Amino acid sequence: MTTNLPAPAAASAPGVAAARYPAPARWLIAVITTARPRQWPKNLLVFAAPLAGASLGRPNGLAYALVALAAFTAASSAVYFVNDVLDAERDRRHPDKRNRPVAAGTLPAAHALALAGICVTAAAAAGFWIGEPGLSAAVGGYLTLSLAYTLVLRALGGAAATRVPPSGFFLLVCSLGALMVAVAKRSMELAVLGPDAASHRPVMRWYSAAGLRLSQRLLAVAMVAAYVLWAAGEHASWARTWHLASALPLAAALVRFGQISGGAARRPVEDLIARDPAMVCCELTWLLMFAAGLGAGL
Repeated sequence: MTTNLPAPAAASAPGVAAARYPAPARWLIAVITTARPRQWPKNLLVFAAPLAGASLGRPNGLAYALVALAAFTAASSAVYFVNDVLDAERDRRHPDKRNRPVAAGTLPAAHALALAGICVTAAAAAGFWIGEPGLSAAVGGYLTLSLAYTLVLRALGGAAATRVPPSGFFLLVCSLGALMVAVAKRSMELAVLGPDAASHRPVMRWYSAAGLRLSQRLLAVAMVAAYVLWAAGEHASWARTWHLASALPLAAALVRFGQISGGAARRPVEDLIARDPAMVCCELTWLLMFAAGLGAGL
């Protein structure tokens, strides 16, 4: 049986804090919260093709990549607006998700859907605005699939906007990373909800903690292997050396990610990645080594 939970408004600490602000400010806070700003860094994958290819492609390629970034930010926000409306009833029975603005009633469902429509229109128009239908096609694919983990489409959108052919192995790294995060989220959700997991998300009855942990480890190994294969294919010896070496901090980061996402953490996966000191240290080390390799071609 599902445990009875307190009413969302009474239990929502963010809602209580927001009550100090005027109504328009509370509405704006609810909109921003629903759009999931902490998820926006995922859209930086539009720079994957230019970075992996060590080229900005067409003239003013950076500006076009920034348009792709804005388009996918709007598209991903639209998906969250719609998902929160569809999941509102189920979210109200979740110990943490009941505090989401739509579920808690601080953002009316009609407003969320209207904002989703505006975001979809802006995102779809971006590619035609810069004369790159390929970007609009990638955004359309993302919106059609409505999957939070289709990061590869972001990478393809950046490649289309900058006219840099995407690397197959680099896209595989992005895809495996997205799938690994998805598995980690399900594992943490299963640990938090316990026996009530299936009542919140029916598919959870087919998951097991051991199976999810094994899947996450296998995906991490495959991700590092794909990254090494991509790095080994670099033409410049400087870039190849640094990018191969950067696989070490990447592997360390994935090991640490497996450790911190293995329990019943109540925080989002993105918070674990951004706030764990050891994880951040590995990420920064990888970024510096990756950037050093790019210096050979940019």
